[in-house]
Amino acid sequence: MTDTPSARTVVSFEDARAMAGTDLGETAWREITQEMVNTFADATDDHQWIHVDPERAKDGPFGAPIAHGFLTLSLIIPFWGELFDVTDVSTKLNYGLDKVRFTAPVKVGSKVRMRGTISAVEEVKGGGLHLVVDATFEVEGQERPAVVATFLARFYP
Repeated sequence: MTDTPSARTVVSFEDARAMAGTDLGETAWREITQEMVNTFADATDDHQWIHVDPERAKDGPFGAPIAHGFLTLSLIIPFWGELFDVTDVSTKLNYGLDKVRFTAPVKVGSKVRMRGTISAVEEVKGGGLHLVVDATFEVEGQERPAVVATFLARFYP
């Protein structure tokens, strides 16, 4: 794993049509803090002790509190913006997710980053482009990724 993130890929709407198969590289590392976990717990009303009680979590299955899987997944938004953008468009949409898997826990204090590959680009109604992105969330120092998902984004001229 490298500490240097990939350069952000910025393309025109027309050039985005030919991006299928493009490896966008990886983002910078982002630390998962207890404050982030607690704020997410408050926002989602998920206060399970494995996330929000560091003392109890020390004796839990992971030896420390862990981030909610959906907290890690939610980082797809800033990470996506760090990896890719399309110019000369009027609308950019996060269209959804497919095949989301939480494959390893993320301990509080860990650093995560996302790797992204545009696996497909399709034209959609309204003259837009639908991008299918294979997203993998890596944890610094761990071989197994924390999250593997297919992210769907749309761009309209």
